[in-house]
Amino acid sequence: MVYVSDKDGQPLMPTKRYGKVRRLLKEGKAKVVRRMPFTIQLLYDSGEHTQPVDLGVDAGSKYIGLSACSDKAELFAAEVEPRDDISKNLTSRKESRRTRRSRKTRYREPRFDNRTHHKKEGCLAPSVKCRCETHLTAIRKVMSLLPVSGITIEMAPFDTQKLKADILDMKAPSGTDYQHGESEGYDNIKAYVRWRDGYKCAVCGAEHVPLQVHHKKQRKDGGSNMPANLITVCVDCHKAYHAGLLPDGQAAVMQPYTDVKPMRDAAFMNIMRWAVWDRLKELGLPLHMSFGYITARQREKYGIEKSHHADARCISGHGDLPPAGEWFFCKKVRCHNRQIHKKNPGAGGYRKLAQQGHVIKGFKLNDTVLFGGKEWFIRGRREKGAFVLEDLDGNRTERAPSKLKFVHPNGTLLIERRKLIQGGSSHD
Repeated sequence: MVYVSDKDGQPLMPTKRYGKVRRLLKEGKAKVVRRMPFTIQLLYDSGEHTQPVDLGVDAGSKYIGLSACSDKAELFAAEVEPRDDISKNLTSRKESRRTRRSRKTRYREPRFDNRTHHKKEGCLAPSVKCRCETHLTAIRKVMSLLPVSGITIEMAPFDTQKLKADILDMKAPSGTDYQHGESEGYDNIKAYVRWRDGYKCAVCGAEHVPLQVHHKKQRKDGGSNMPANLITVCVDCHKAYHAGLLPDGQAAVMQPYTDVKPMRDAAFMNIMRWAVWDRLKELGLPLHMSFGYITARQREKYGIEKSHHADARCISGHGDLPPAGEWFFCKKVRCHNRQIHKKNPGAGGYRKLAQQGHVIKGFKLNDTVLFGGKEWFIRGRREKGAFVLEDLDGNRTERAPSKLKFVHPNGTLLIERRKLIQGGSSHD
C-alpha cells in the first residue's frame, strides 16, 4: 500500500497502482516524503475526493492496536509498544542526585513537598503521561496517512479488587467491601503484614526480634506493594537471603508466587482512559467508545485470531473485512540518554561522559541502516568502535559492523513492516 497526500500535505486515499506511482516519481509529479510507511506527495493540483475511513484503537498499557478501514478494505494496521522504562529512569535519576548531594554538600536543610506540578488538577504521573502521549502520537500518525473520518476506541475499566480476589481465591467484593480492604485499621501495609505473619520471622520463626518486610518480587522488577507480595522476616534472614547464603528450602519461602501478577497495567488503564478520551475530543473528529465484550463477540462471529491490530479492526466496526496483507510494528524509544556522566566511576575516580556526539560517522541514533541484506536500527554508537544494531524484537547482529548503508532517518517511533501469515506474523 502506498499512501498519498495532496499538494498541501493533506492525506488522500492510498493506492496499489505501483506502476502509476513510479511514473509520477519519474516525471517529477510527486516526491517521496516518508519511506516507512511509504508515502508520496503530489506536486500538482488534484481532486480532494476521499472516502470515509474509520479508525479503531485498541488502547492498552503494553500494546496499542490500530486499524483504519474503509467500507471496502483495511487500509492500515499496526501495533505500537509504548515505553516502559520511565519509572526506572526516574529512580536512577533520584539515586544519582542523592549521591551527588552527599558528595558535594555537607548539610542541606531537608525539603519536603516542594514540588507543585503534581498538585495541579489533571496532572498525571510521568509513566502514565508517557503512555497517554504514545496513544495520541500513534493516532496522529494514522491521521497523517489517511483521511480519518471517525475514531472508535476500546477503553474498558478494570475492577482491580475483583481481580485480586480471583487471584488469591478470596471472596468477591460487593457493596461496602470496596471501602474496607485487608489493611483497614492498620497504620500502613507493613503493620498489617507483620500482624498477618504473627509478628515473627516467616523463615526461622524468631520472635521478639527486629522484623523487616521483604518484597518477594522487587519493585524494580515489576513487583508491587500488595500484601501477597510481602513477607515478614528478621534482619539476619533478610541479609542472608540477599547475600545468597540461605538454604534452598528457606529461600523458597521468600521467592515470589508465580501466579500472583501485578495489576499495574489495569491500574494504568483505569487512570489514563479518561485522560486519553479528553485529549481525543480535541481532535474534532466523531469519537465513539467501545468495550471488550463487543470486541470479543465480533472476533468470535467472524473467526478472527486474537491480536491487537485484529481487535482494532473489530473495534472499527469492520470485522467482516479481510485483513490487509501487511501490518506495522512500532516501538516508542527515548530520544537520548540524559545522563551526563556514567554512574560508576573508572580508575582514579574519573567519571566518563555517558553521551556520544549527535552524529558519528554520518549516522544518528535510531537511524535505519542496511547490513547483511537486512534492515537494522542503530541503538548504540562508539566514536572509535562499531555500532550496535538491533531489530524491534531485540535481536542484535552477531558481529559489530563498522561500514553500513544508510536507509532513512528515524525519530523516537521505530517502525517495521511485517507480513501477515496464517497463525502469526513475520518480518518483511
